Amino acid sequence: MIEQRGKTLEDFLPPATVVLHNDDVNSMDVVVHALLASVPEVDLERAAEIMLVAHNHGEADVISRPLERAELYRDRLESHGLTATIRRD
Repeated sequence: MIEQRGKTLEDFLPPATVVLHNDDVNSMDVVVHALLASVPEVDLERAAEIMLVAHNHGEADVISRPLERAELYRDRLESHGLTATIRRD
C-alpha cells in the first residue's frame, strides 16, 4: 500500500462492493469454488456463507474494495459463469 502521512490507498479511493447474485444454473459447490478461485481474501467458510446468502436472499455482498479491484473480482466471478455486479458505496 502507498502510505502518505499514515493513510493507505484505500483511504483515498472510495469503496465499491462486489455483489453475487443467485442463479438456478450453477450448483452450490461450483459457486463456492468460483468464490475461492476469484477472491483471494475469501476462505472456505466465508465462501459457503456468501453462497447461502445469495441462494436464500437473491444476492450477497462478497467484498468491498477500491473500484478497480472490485471490478477485477466481479470479472473473475463472471468468468466462472456467475452473475456479479458492483455497488458503489
